[in-house]
Amino acid sequence: MKRYQAVAINAIALLALAAASHLAARGQSPATENKRLHHHYKLVDMGTFGGLQSYVPEGADIANARFLNSRGLLVGSADTSSSDPFPDFCFVEDCLVAHAFMGKKSGKKDLGVLPGGASSNTNWITDNGLIVGDSQNGETDPLIPGLPETHAALWQHGRITDLGTLDGGYESMSMSVNSRAQAVGFGTNGVADPNSIIGLGYQTRAFFWQSGAMQDLGTLGSGTDAMAALINERGQVVGWSYTNSAPSDICAETYGLPLTTGSFLWENGKGMLDLGGLGGTCTVAADLNDRGQVVGQSFLTGDATGHAFRWDRKHGLIDLGTLGGDFSSAHAINNAGQAVGGAYMADNVQNDAVLWKGTTMLDLGTVDADACSYAFAINDLAQVVGVSGDANCGSTRAFLWERGGSMVDVNALVSSDSGIYVTIASTINDQGEIGAKGVLPNGDEHAVLLIPCDEHHPGVKGCDYSLVDTTAAALIQRPAATALPDVDTVPKHHSGSPRLRQGVFHQHTRTSRP
Repeated sequence: MKRYQAVAINAIALLALAAASHLAARGQSPATENKRLHHHYKLVDMGTFGGLQSYVPEGADIANARFLNSRGLLVGSADTSSSDPFPDFCFVEDCLVAHAFMGKKSGKKDLGVLPGGASSNTNWITDNGLIVGDSQNGETDPLIPGLPETHAALWQHGRITDLGTLDGGYESMSMSVNSRAQAVGFGTNGVADPNSIIGLGYQTRAFFWQSGAMQDLGTLGSGTDAMAALINERGQVVGWSYTNSAPSDICAETYGLPLTTGSFLWENGKGMLDLGGLGGTCTVAADLNDRGQVVGQSFLTGDATGHAFRWDRKHGLIDLGTLGGDFSSAHAINNAGQAVGGAYMADNVQNDAVLWKGTTMLDLGTVDADACSYAFAINDLAQVVGVSGDANCGSTRAFLWERGGSMVDVNALVSSDSGIYVTIASTINDQGEIGAKGVLPNGDEHAVLLIPCDEHHPGVKGCDYSLVDTTAAALIQRPAATALPDVDTVPKHHSGSPRLRQGVFHQHTRTSRP
């Protein structure tokens, strides 16, 4: 993947998938499964700043990233035509300078960089327009020769603010912000650490930032490193922490976290609370809603299986189960407490996107006879988006699922001649607008915004307001896998490693890669 220099980890607990028709296995026909009328969607290509590609924080990252707000504003980053001045530590894999942007249906705006810096990116936008991301500042890290300093940044009222670093450190990166301008993320300090979460040789610590001050949130137990991933409107913070110095093979393989890892909830004045686990050595939270409910994945005793979980203060950590197989993972939760992700069937081959209502699990299926699917986001109207694909989801198409219907290929709904194929739908707001990744015929990726052509979006230029019969739409085929780049969506177990690989921080790397 071509990604900016930021750290996040994948969130899909999936094994290698065999290509088999799950519709036939369930005794359902495509006509019965997919007969539903949908609105068309207008595709808005965010384009670039003169370079090759543009990017959004993808839903396959372990922490659910809200990069599209209720006003239809989407944030991401885009290549310029300038070569990266730090070729040994390129900000994106094509080694071009990339700038953060905010986009909408009429186009995008360059958010700029910190004074002296070259590249920047965004990670989150609130409904009132606050944006966090990361920016280079033109300096190099005195502890790591040649590495450009990257600092967490906040964009507010058109201005960029450097959130600074923790004592002794020179790097920081943001993950989330709420409407009160409380931001969270992680940064290095000056303490040497061979098991550094981000692989720079120094401890990684979770931070909480407010009103110009960055606070180290500490760690769980005797752990040395932590990362803060999410903050809600109540100011509650969720993240991950090493809990001790014992190695965890499954956490290393799945998330790139080499030591025993737990998840925490932090509240100002109450400190860090361990969310517990299901008996294994790896528990990683993926999302937090405004009610203080948390979802993610936790491995069971022996680390041979991993299950989705939901946590709240009243009930503690609850095992959400699977579809009969050994693995499941919850990736997102809305404010109604409905969660989505993916789970294995009893054969441990077929994996389907699922929706949890309480502890009840609804199998969302796949598009046509695809071999796997995974849900990345759910809005408060219970509309779900994600990916459906071939074996191991190595070649994917974005899907939309709505109550009362079945999963449909987003590409069958797009009224556009852009030539862009939508491979991953990562976020959806309560207006039904979707933030996604699209791929051009030449393999370059672009950030895209999908706007529904419905009664809530009247008069949108280029919208086709007729309805799509998905009985026919289901017959639309994605391009051959060989015509698409490897999208790295569903590797064996999880795939991410937050460690520095080949000079680039990857948000999305396969475990099969070196």
